[in-house]
Amino acid sequence: MKLRAPLIAAGAAVVLGATGGFLLPAVANAHSAAVASAPGATHTLKFIVVTNKFVRFTKATYLAQETDVSGTGKTVGFDEGSITFKTRNVATAGVTFVRLGGFLYGTFTTTNGGKTLTGKITGGTGAFDNATGTITGKAITSVKTAVTITYSSSPTPTPTPTSTPG
Repeated sequence: MKLRAPLIAAGAAVVLGATGGFLLPAVANAHSAAVASAPGATHTLKFIVVTNKFVRFTKATYLAQETDVSGTGKTVGFDEGSITFKTRNVATAGVTFVRLGGFLYGTFTTTNGGKTLTGKITGGTGAFDNATGTITGKAITSVKTAVTITYSSSPTPTPTPTSTPG
């Protein structure tokens, strides 16, 4: 199987992860403060995923590590992804985005060799607790993918203490 570099970039994006070419300046929304002050509100993250390293574990499975940058090149986070190829052009992936305030988890699929990707936000920790939403991405180069994540989250409710009889 011939591996296409854009698929690896897309795979770890979320890329993903992709990490979402949107050649407009990518903006990484300030995460924890905005989310913490507006639980349930919709937030959008736009950034460029730059593939740093990928490792092939089986004929069809790769792991990737990437740096997520703004349109001006400032590092806004990182992501790690596990990509499984179904065919030469079709792959699925799980990804974890590491951001100020917590982790954001997602899954996505590409059906055109990594040129584009679509998927879902499936959860998170900290400021991204109970996050749900979408991931889209488009390859810019063989090692860069523009990613857009739209999500909302709500903190896990604090259990109410109960009194014991007696």
